[in-house]
Amino acid sequence: MADGNAVAGCAGADARRRTGRAFLGWAAVYTVSQANIARTLGSAAPKLLKIQTATSAAGYREVLDSMTPRELAGYRAHYPLDMAHPFLYAMALRAGARALHARRRQPEPMRRFLMAAPVVSAGCDYVENVAGWYLIDHRERVTDAGTRVVTAVSTLKWVLALGELGHVLSGLAVARLRRH
Repeated sequence: MADGNAVAGCAGADARRRTGRAFLGWAAVYTVSQANIARTLGSAAPKLLKIQTATSAAGYREVLDSMTPRELAGYRAHYPLDMAHPFLYAMALRAGARALHARRRQPEPMRRFLMAAPVVSAGCDYVENVAGWYLIDHRERVTDAGTRVVTAVSTLKWVLALGELGHVLSGLAVARLRRH
């Protein structure tokens, strides 16, 4: 019986190492992607958050109209990069959920939620990106209702992604503290 526990312990340690490396790898790829997007946006980066949280068509257009030609070019140029970004953070968050589960078993409903939330968040990000990319050159199509929908989708994206990140990181920290 002791040999069975030793084998199970080695398998658990292998799973912890494998899932930890996967999480760190995807997190590194995500970080490089985020840095590249920030570099491409340049001084338009803070305005992106204003667009994502606009509550009216006038507010949305005001942010776009406040951009210099250089900022507008950076804003437009970030979209091709931002089309890969949701996939990358979804993979990083799902890898983080697996790493957490390998260290601290999550109840099945929570495990399913942690695997689904990044996919929903990424889907929201794609909706937001397509709308934003289109509206750069079709400002006459910006409406109050559309702006509120995109803002709600964007907010859901952030809540799911940041909520999961907080849960995973705090859970990994607790698991690490309990091991030492």
